[in-house]
This record gives sequence, C-alpha cells and structure tokens, in this order.
Amino acid sequence: MAYNEHLVDKIREALVELTDVEEKHMFGGVCFMVNNKMCVGVVKEEMMCRINPELDVIVLEKIGCRPMDFTGKRMKGYVFINDEGMKTKKEFEYWINLCLEFNVIAKSSKKNLKKK
Repeated sequence: MAYNEHLVDKIREALVELTDVEEKHMFGGVCFMVNNKMCVGVVKEEMMCRINPELDVIVLEKIGCRPMDFTGKRMKGYVFINDEGMKTKKEFEYWINLCLEFNVIAKSSKKNLKKK
C-alpha cells in the first residue's frame, strides 16, 4: 500500500532536531516514534496525529481533521489530517506541535514498558 512520501519527508524534517526519533512502517504507512511512543505518521495521503484526547472535540471541528477509526471504532486521541487541514506551514506546524506536546505526557505502550 502506498503512502505520501512527500508528507513523510516533511514530518522527518520537522522532527530532525529531536534526538529520540525512530521511523517504523505500520498501518500500511510510516509512524514516527518519539521517546519510544507513537507520535505522528502517514497513512496513505493523510497525517496521523496522536494528540491529547481532551482536545478531540476542539480539533475535530477543524477543516481537514477526522477521527482515526481503523477498526470501525473511534480511537480517542488519534486523528487524521488531510491536505485541506495543513495547506500552510503554520497549519502543518500546529499539528506537529500538538503531537509533540502530548508526547511529553503520553504513556508508553505496554510492550515498550516491558522492555525497560
């Protein structure tokens, strides 16, 4: 399954200054793990953002944002952003910053906790 490589490059560029970033292929796309926690990624043509679940109601009203629902069930704290939602550099950076802000307080997956 193909994904937007240009968007992957933009995200890679936005995270270049960070020290603990790992790219993983998953969901048929690319996920960027920051501090061993899922942070942001690309699935097909959309950016997948892991954000503070308390912001769901606010961000879902923004143009180009929709809930993430891989299994048909809404995943709180995860949204997809299409091109309409990140036309400008400022809009793109808004989403990246939401992801990075939440990453600081996000919990690691149970799998990552076992590794420690």
